[in-house]
Amino acid sequence: MTDPSDRSFLDRIVIRDLLIRCIVGVDDQERFGKQDVLVHLTLHVDLRKAGRTDALVDTVDYRALKKRILCVAESSRFHLIEALAQRIADECLTEDRIEQVTVTVEKPGALRFARIVGVEITRRREPAGGQDP
Repeated sequence: MTDPSDRSFLDRIVIRDLLIRCIVGVDDQERFGKQDVLVHLTLHVDLRKAGRTDALVDTVDYRALKKRILCVAESSRFHLIEALAQRIADECLTEDRIEQVTVTVEKPGALRFARIVGVEITRRREPAGGQDP
């Protein structure tokens, strides 16, 4: 039996370049209308059972997760991409199979002379009774 605290066995589901249109930024100009942000996700999941059964119920339905992330993000009005990344991570961790998630949020054109500015966060499922910092 695998020890759930041992994350060394976890596989990864990767979603890259998910385009989201949302209001995010601190300046009035940025908050006037929706702008494009790119999201990259790495979902840490034990995929051994899904690999054996070839059944959707044994993995993460990433199409359904993508729809929930789009709904959360596109209706948000965060000032910081850090807050948007945290909210996306929180949504991912509502999936019981996801033990850890790495979320990268990139904001093209945020800085002059830089193609993209981004943040990357990694969050783990808290053990029962755990506290967030």
